Amino acid sequence: MADFLSREFPMTETNFQSIAKIAYEVTGIVLGEHKKDLVYSRISRRIRSLKLHNFDEYINVIEDNNSSEFTSFVNSITTNLTSFFREPHHFDFLKETALPALKKKGKTPLIWSAGCSTGEEPYSIAMTLDNFYGGNTFGGAKILATDLDSNVIDTGRCGIYDASRIEALDTKIKQKYFKHLNDEVAVSDKLKPVIQFNRLNLLGPWPMKKKFDIIFCRNVIIYFNKETQLELFKRYQDALNPNGYLIIGHSENLHGVTDNFISLGKTIYQKK
Repeated sequence: MADFLSREFPMTETNFQSIAKIAYEVTGIVLGEHKKDLVYSRISRRIRSLKLHNFDEYINVIEDNNSSEFTSFVNSITTNLTSFFREPHHFDFLKETALPALKKKGKTPLIWSAGCSTGEEPYSIAMTLDNFYGGNTFGGAKILATDLDSNVIDTGRCGIYDASRIEALDTKIKQKYFKHLNDEVAVSDKLKPVIQFNRLNLLGPWPMKKKFDIIFCRNVIIYFNKETQLELFKRYQDALNPNGYLIIGHSENLHGVTDNFISLGKTIYQKK
C-alpha cells in the first residue's frame, strides 16, 4: 500500500475499503484489490475538483448520499466501455433469429438495454430493427436504455460521438445512420424516437410495468458478486416474456448461477 501512500493524495487501506463499502451498498459493484488504481485515479480527480485536501475529507462528503457530490461519485466509479455493434454475433442473432420469431407470432418487440453506457448498444439495436423491418416503423418496437451513470445517459440521449467511434463500421451504415459534424458524428434523428433513455440503479426498484421480449445486459454482471448476480438473473427472468431472450457479455455466463435459462450459445440465453 506504500505506493498509494506516497501519491499526491495518500490513500490508506481504510480509505479504499470505505469507498468500496459505499460503492457496494449503493450500486452492488464489487471493487476488489485490482481496482485500487482505478479508484485512486477517479477519486483523486473528484478531490481536486472539489478543492479538498485528502481522501478522508472526500469520504466524509459522500457518506451523505443526499449530497450533490454523491451522483458524481457514482458516475466516477462506474466503468463505461462500449462501441457500436460490439460483439456483432448478438446483433446477427437479433436479426436472423429473435426478430423473425417475434414477427411470426405477430408480436411487437420490447427490448431493454440494461447498462446501456453512452448509448452505442441501443442505437445498434435500433439500426438492426430498422434493417429488419424497413420503412420508418421499426415494427412498432420500443427500446428502453438504462444506466446508473447519469452522464452517459445524457450522452446517449444526445447521440453525438467522436468520429473515431464509427471508423470500423461498414460504409453503408455510416452513410445511412450518421451525420458528420467536424470531428464528431451525430446519429440519425430517425433512430431516436424508438429509444427511451432513463437512469436506473439495477439494485433498486424497476418501475417498468410491461415485460420484455429481449434483454441485453452485457458486461454488467461481472461487477457484482455471486449473490447479487443470482438476484439480478431472477429479476431478469421475471421481467421477460415466456421464451424471451437474455443476452450477456462475452466474459459472463450463467453456469452455476441459475438454471432458469437455456443456453443458445455465444452468451445468448432463452427463458425456460
